[in-house]
Amino acid sequence: MPRTKKEADVRRGEILGVTLELISERGIAALRGADVAQRLGISSALVFYHFENLDNLIVSAFRYATERDLVALDDLLAADAPSTLERLRAALREYGPTGSAQSWRLWIEGWSAGLRSESLRSVIHSLDERWRAVIAELIADGVRLGEFRSEDPVGAAWRLTALIDGLAVQRVAFDNPVIRSRAETWVDSALRAEVGLTPGA
Repeated sequence: MPRTKKEADVRRGEILGVTLELISERGIAALRGADVAQRLGISSALVFYHFENLDNLIVSAFRYATERDLVALDDLLAADAPSTLERLRAALREYGPTGSAQSWRLWIEGWSAGLRSESLRSVIHSLDERWRAVIAELIADGVRLGEFRSEDPVGAAWRLTALIDGLAVQRVAFDNPVIRSRAETWVDSALRAEVGLTPGA
């Protein structure tokens, strides 16, 4: 009996999920189609039937991770929160290395490989821009509601996400030189400064 489209989509999702796991564990340079196939108990030919070649598999896996993270982001923004500040804090936690978004080890691998792959760089850049736009929109909302003070929500979003990016790299690449609670305190202090809140507000 021929495969249905649903079955093919499920198999593609399984392949992409395992590809992301292996990239997080071993890095892009060590990824082989045979390893993906072995973990799933299928043939390498089936992996490449769906994705043609290794480069296409890698780009498709990052696109898959990006779409999953954006769905999680949309769900987060749709949830009730008592204030714009709490919504902003929730978004920053999700963006950071302690959120449920895909492993930061994966994204660091993607940044590195993106230097040599325009298609991969484009996929990761789209996720990065979406997150930063959400942070900027939340800050702008807070300003309109009188909760925040900021003359440049976009600049504030850049500075906050850049801080989190840097802390995430330190925690992932250098075996947690900055403990989680300290990183969270620094991000919260930066957030308060960016939106004009005093420490006791």
